[in-house]
Amino acid sequence: MPTYFPEGWMIDTPSNKYYLKNFQTIYDAFQANKTLEARAIICDSAHNLIVDLGCMKGIIPREDVAIGITEGTTKDIAIISRVNKPVSFKIVNIISPVNEEPYAILSRRKLQEECMDNYLSSLKSGDIINARVTHMEPFGCFVDIGCGIPSLLPIDSISISRISHPNDRFNIYEDIKVIVKTLDELGRICLSHKELLGTWEENANLFEIGETVAGIVRSVESYGIFVELTPNLAGLAEPKDNVCTGQQASVYIKNLIPDKMKVKLIIVDSFDAGYKIPKPKYFIDKEHIDYWRYSPCDSDKLVETDFAKKDINFSII
Repeated sequence: MPTYFPEGWMIDTPSNKYYLKNFQTIYDAFQANKTLEARAIICDSAHNLIVDLGCMKGIIPREDVAIGITEGTTKDIAIISRVNKPVSFKIVNIISPVNEEPYAILSRRKLQEECMDNYLSSLKSGDIINARVTHMEPFGCFVDIGCGIPSLLPIDSISISRISHPNDRFNIYEDIKVIVKTLDELGRICLSHKELLGTWEENANLFEIGETVAGIVRSVESYGIFVELTPNLAGLAEPKDNVCTGQQASVYIKNLIPDKMKVKLIIVDSFDAGYKIPKPKYFIDKEHIDYWRYSPCDSDKLVETDFAKKDINFSII
């Protein structure tokens, strides 16, 4: 089965560089129906994308830039926003006008349709796939799950620890893993991420009572302050003056209570610091899971995800 990647994954590979080496290798890629990537350099006034193929230019006609452009379900901003970024495509034709430089006609839409037919249509709830963060909104982030096809990762599915915005957790163009969860009301694949970040026990086992460790202040309430120790583990500290959401903190671990899924903390210090967002640590290295339970077996509260109950009927939109 062909492998389909988020855009940007192929552009610096030896194979991609080889096929963009000269006219003959580009022609060979055309004959072999190869998938290639190159940088879009211009979106012209008719919203065609001009792509730099090295020895020649490529043109992706507006209607072939993405699924949904012709139908009106994808807006032209999806074309404009590709300028100066890698785009993946199939070569549809190579034109060699008399007394002019040759150029290639490309189709990104054709590749996206192939990706849907050969890859995305076979996905099931619980499948773990590669993705690249492309855009963030307060309600979640959009990720490329293959050949520029977007999917939504809702903010409440990013981690157990609550965040105010996806940029608390990710960077734009960061490569991550995601789990196929279900379809939204528009027929798009909806994703999750928190199940990859470990259970309560797996995260709690990283710490010991009596340690003073680093944390991030996620919420300041009248009854206490929630401090994140890991993306899937937060604890409650006693109220303290001059502590603000988003600050870094050093916290003393007073207690770990598995049956209540509670972490009791004391804030030693809090301060403003623009530390780099760390890459997520994944506790699952499988390609599929049917069930995930966050809460310990003896916990009073059940927190779980049963992917086996979520059937996906994929459709092109």
